[in-house]
Amino acid sequence: MPQELHLFISGRVQGVSYRANAAAMARRLGLKGWVRNLPDGRVELLAQGEEKPLKSLLAWAHQGPATARVDHVETQWAAATRLAADFETLA
Repeated sequence: MPQELHLFISGRVQGVSYRANAAAMARRLGLKGWVRNLPDGRVELLAQGEEKPLKSLLAWAHQGPATARVDHVETQWAAATRLAADFETLA
């Protein structure tokens, strides 16, 4: 059964290619969903798929790309109810 991982990542995560790298990682892992910047400086990410690749994405999210500094990752797990068609980078 597909799971859903909803993350709010804080730190120096905007303007350092966090979204692009997160989307690339999610696609490599075969996940669906989206990632976007929030007005308060955080990045929000919603990924759907099997548990093992979602856990891999979560581990990556705590590090991010080399130019980022991740201070905190708020994590919410749920059963996926409506699967996305792809993984998108939103504005």
